[in-house]
Amino acid sequence: MPEPLIFEKSSPERKGYLFSDLDVPISIDSIPPDALREDLLLPELSELDVVRHFTRLSQENFSIDTHFYPLGSCTMKYNPKIHDELASLPGFTDLHPFQPENQIQGALETMFELQNLLAEITGMDAVSLEPAAGAHGEFTGLLMIQAYFKEKNELRHKVIVPDSSHGTNPATAAMAGYQVVQVPSNSKGGVDLEALKQSLSEDVAALMLTNPNTLGLFDENILEISRLVHEKGGILYYDGANLNPILGIARPGDFGFDVVHVNLHKTFTIPHGGGGPGAGPVGVKEILKPYLPVPIVKKRTESAADWYYLDHNCPKSIGRIKAYYGNFLHLVRGLAYILSQGAFGLKKIAELSVLNANYLKEILKKYYDLPYDRICQHEFVLSAKKQKEHGVKASDIAKRLLDYGFHPPTVYFPLIVEEALMIEPTETESKEMLDKFTAAMIQIADESEKNPSLVKGAPYSTPISRVDEVMAARKPNLCWC
Repeated sequence: MPEPLIFEKSSPERKGYLFSDLDVPISIDSIPPDALREDLLLPELSELDVVRHFTRLSQENFSIDTHFYPLGSCTMKYNPKIHDELASLPGFTDLHPFQPENQIQGALETMFELQNLLAEITGMDAVSLEPAAGAHGEFTGLLMIQAYFKEKNELRHKVIVPDSSHGTNPATAAMAGYQVVQVPSNSKGGVDLEALKQSLSEDVAALMLTNPNTLGLFDENILEISRLVHEKGGILYYDGANLNPILGIARPGDFGFDVVHVNLHKTFTIPHGGGGPGAGPVGVKEILKPYLPVPIVKKRTESAADWYYLDHNCPKSIGRIKAYYGNFLHLVRGLAYILSQGAFGLKKIAELSVLNANYLKEILKKYYDLPYDRICQHEFVLSAKKQKEHGVKASDIAKRLLDYGFHPPTVYFPLIVEEALMIEPTETESKEMLDKFTAAMIQIADESEKNPSLVKGAPYSTPISRVDEVMAARKPNLCWC
């Protein structure tokens, strides 16, 4: 039975609060007439009513804590609760950004250690923790690239992106004022080298690349790609959204990347989604280091005890790109995750995420089309082309999965795969859970062939049934996501 609206649960004169008497004088005449209301239509409930109402609503949601969440390209993996507890310590939560440095040495040390660890993990020379999310990190990276070429008096106005790139890559490049040049993928799902050669020129500022890419495939030509870009004087930018499967195994800096953003809210288990804040630190090689946002956390070692400080004296910096010092409590969570895993643990994370993805891929490719039949990394992309022959689309399969208790994978992305189903199990799922998921996917494939109307009418078990997508398309202002 659906949970009633909170107004339907309202009962006159019921309340769950108690205000103390005002201890300051107040006059009704001091309130502007147009701000006065005869009635204030708010629900009237006890505290218990309110708690139960919102708890029930939360239990109707799909979340990492309740369901398998194989959302490809986003790494929606389990967040260890101990890290939330550490980020809730009063020594972190009670800080104020305007406190003097001598009062926040623990916070500065936390940031300093995270900077250094992220630099080591990615193979970069320096890191800024300021960016608030991945796309914000991308924009920061492109601003530094602009500053670099401006100092060299080189007018480069193009950025190359593969056709399998994350949508934020071309969007961020356009937002930064660049002309976006798209290069196609080859038959193996990597960058087409001949097309890249034709696109490269002295007008190109950067190539934005994810490796492994959004198909979940590692580009075997990455060293050649790096050589080609650098031969033309360009910068190689690494989108770190898919960093999870190479942790402790390979480093973007060793591939030849000059700048990288890291999604702490993906790779390092910070809570992800729901409109909450993210964290997208940016790392750079030495050539871009002078342009990092300020301030940078540094350490003095001249005295008997280490002293951490914020360095604003960076004349070539692109300036501050976020208020204060990044989403600080997320930085605490990220550091806690790295320290709790250690070098061995980070490598194990990568190995298990790759193992889980390939396990699912090998089972499901018998029932769905697999455009690129290669060993994948952390994710893989199926196509519902077979099911479409029976009138069932990828979106129908996604909705039917809800009836089986699974959040759907990413659908219709990347755009180069027809009826795409992009699946990322992450390293945190057990074989038992993966087997339940494959059983559901196999059952849906069977339903698509034998009873397609069943799949096309899904979901049946959720509080809200299928949205009228035709009406939603006609009303672009309607939020139907």
